[in-house]
Amino acid sequence: MSSEISDAYNLSRSTTRAHRFVEELLNKAGLNINGPAPWDMQLNQPGVPERALSKGNLGLGDAYVEGQWDADQLDEFFSRLMRSRLTDNIQPASLIFHALNAKLFNRQDKTRAWQVGEQHYDLGNEFYASMLDPRMAYTCGYWANATTLEEAQNAKLDLICRKLGLKPGMRVLDIGCGWGSFMSYAAEHYGVECVGVTISKEQADWAKKKYPHLPLEFRLQDYRDVDEKFDRIASVGMFEHVGRKNHRTYMEMAHRCLKDDGLFLLHTIGKNRRNSTPDPWIDKYIFPNGDLPSLGQISDSLDDLFVAEDMHNFGADYDKTLMAWHANFEASWSKYAEELGPHFYRMWRYYLLSCAGAFRARDIQLWQWVLSKKGVMGGYQRVS
Repeated sequence: MSSEISDAYNLSRSTTRAHRFVEELLNKAGLNINGPAPWDMQLNQPGVPERALSKGNLGLGDAYVEGQWDADQLDEFFSRLMRSRLTDNIQPASLIFHALNAKLFNRQDKTRAWQVGEQHYDLGNEFYASMLDPRMAYTCGYWANATTLEEAQNAKLDLICRKLGLKPGMRVLDIGCGWGSFMSYAAEHYGVECVGVTISKEQADWAKKKYPHLPLEFRLQDYRDVDEKFDRIASVGMFEHVGRKNHRTYMEMAHRCLKDDGLFLLHTIGKNRRNSTPDPWIDKYIFPNGDLPSLGQISDSLDDLFVAEDMHNFGADYDKTLMAWHANFEASWSKYAEELGPHFYRMWRYYLLSCAGAFRARDIQLWQWVLSKKGVMGGYQRVS
């Protein structure tokens, strides 16, 4: 047998073993390759299992975006896969550099912090407006008594206001203010003044034009540069971009800017394991340099700065929120199909539905922390 034939034969055997390994793994999670269930993986081209095994979610996601596989219920595919936890300890050798880079280097320093704004949040205000609620809240809604996306987002914003105990005349800082959903709601319903900082020019410009009648100030500014006092501080869906190397710096800034009798509400997605690595596909295409914190990492960053008055987990509500965003995205896609193209469509669908599946599986969480500098005298009264 010639060396070329031998190499081809060995490669074929290796590929077959890889395919069988992935197929057996999926079976244990209640999933099948080319099976009849709507959450089963349907192969359009060969090599997808091998690509997923060699490059993890980066390979699986790229293969999906390129049309190499499908699943009618992509969200449920991921929910079942992540709920099984069968892939937790599989670390492809090709991603070792990504893991080391995330752990050893500060990927969210001042020079890199603006990248996510330019790549993700500056996609276009009209595009986001078609997917989100009227206030453009791009964070988890609160669905306890809500039936629509708008109701869930307003309920979340009101929950934050009540947890902070907002009163007319208070001055509030919003770290990572987005399109001003929290600031506008708080000003309209609770009579407060707000300062918001964002690293997205599109967000800041849109919010300034939207709310000239309210006592709101929108700044294109890194959070590390804020140095003034506020009665209350809120950060809704921004801490995920701070990074483990900067958690303490972030908390020191919040401590510096919060009045001694103030309250700070931190609303963030979180992970279950301290030492896990940021998802490589999400990192590359959706949220560059993102880094979900763990409970332990947040607690470490608070040490001797804040008293944790309350922590509320409603991560299951993010599943409903993401599915609502996906429904809006699908309904409005025809307006953007020519401009953004089929590659973007599949990428965005993979993003929304894989994240919905992760929250459904409780693989990632959504926490609201209420923090004080010296402890609330008599104790903090929980709000729900």
